[in-house]
Amino acid sequence: MADGIPSFWGPVTSTKECCEQNYVYSSYVAEFFNTVSNIPCIVLALIGLINALRQRFEKRFSVLHISNMVLAMGSMLYHATLQRVQQQSDETPMVWEILLYMYILHSPDWHYRSTMPTFLFLYGAVFAIVHSFFNFGIGFKIHYVALCLLCIPRTYKYYIYTADASAKRLAKVYVATLVLGSVCGLCDRFFCKQISSWPINPQGHALWHVFMGFNSYYANTFLMFCRAQQRDWSPKVVYFMGILPYVKIEKPKVQ
Repeated sequence: MADGIPSFWGPVTSTKECCEQNYVYSSYVAEFFNTVSNIPCIVLALIGLINALRQRFEKRFSVLHISNMVLAMGSMLYHATLQRVQQQSDETPMVWEILLYMYILHSPDWHYRSTMPTFLFLYGAVFAIVHSFFNFGIGFKIHYVALCLLCIPRTYKYYIYTADASAKRLAKVYVATLVLGSVCGLCDRFFCKQISSWPINPQGHALWHVFMGFNSYYANTFLMFCRAQQRDWSPKVVYFMGILPYVKIEKPKVQ
């Protein structure tokens, strides 16, 4: 929500704004809460990356955690500047990340191992180029939601074929954080006028960032558990300091 205060970055050129007053705390940060709320996602992704590297999971999971960090940092740039170019640094990684999820979800059943990765890579590259020239607006949202929906059948299949109660709990928290985050984000989007009259703005979009940071972490952890099961690595869900879950594996010894 623009308020006309002069800024370091100049006039707003992004195609969308959230329900937060601009440049309240600093002339260098347009939407303060929407910017700093990406920090939990970066921290959680870093924890997931360390676990993936330490236990020598497949490289795809390291890339997945890194993509979460890249997306969060792109979102920080966008909300801090509200510039069109930085908006692309938020939206393009969103699509790339979903394509990576599609790769991880479907790769165990591929008969032609090089065809699908090549297609997903080219799709992501072409989208990035086209998106840099054209403003899709609502079209981007429809495109992104459609890609997300394509992941649901395979994710649900993983859920119903997983007998471990702790792993199922990861999937349930994943769904819960998605629902809660979506409610917060939609309220921020469609009820901004009413929210702006409240004494305190609940910062729905910032809450969306926080919930989606946990959502990504739980999604990645669940997929790591399922993949470890496929590889017969005897996975189990353990908790760091009794709070944050992660997957611990025992790879079979080489004879």
